[in-house]
Amino acid sequence: MKKRPDFFEGAGLALIVSIVGAVGFFGLSTLFGSTGIFRLTIAVLSLIYILYILSRSHERVGRVTVVTGWLFIAGINWIFAPSLLLYLVIHLIMIWLIRSLYFYSSLLSSLADFCLTGFSLAAAVWAWSMSQSLLLSFWCFFLVQALFSLIPSQIKNNKSKATTNAHPQDSFERAHQLAEKTLRKMTTL
Repeated sequence: MKKRPDFFEGAGLALIVSIVGAVGFFGLSTLFGSTGIFRLTIAVLSLIYILYILSRSHERVGRVTVVTGWLFIAGINWIFAPSLLLYLVIHLIMIWLIRSLYFYSSLLSSLADFCLTGFSLAAAVWAWSMSQSLLLSFWCFFLVQALFSLIPSQIKNNKSKATTNAHPQDSFERAHQLAEKTLRKMTTL
């Protein structure tokens, strides 16, 4: 059984993907111009990272569907996204969704990962603004993404659990429990 990725594995992947992305971008942009090459670089690096996530997940179900869905959304994104920022954000949302489905079983863990994804974008933009280096920007993005291994798969809120046990007749709490149970079942299928 595969173990969950750790930070050092993610940092190694960050280094490799950053070098491949930067060298690939500069090599292709000298041949073809940089207009669509940055979008291509984002798509390829996103696909590499998603394949890495799927390869390190314990879940076996739905991988082909996820990759097919990602290819479909990436194609639509390529054609219809009017700005590079929107194009990038859509790829980041896909990474977050896939990681949430395959690594987390609580809403709080998924929200923590969402914040981490936003922070990784901010780190990449900061690195770009300070250095104008695509390599450093990719490195900062993927290095922060490597921190997802530190987010537990399930974060429990002890206060809401105590409230649930104290008032089992509360319909909102029952609906909340049912929604969490359904979400866990959906992510394990």
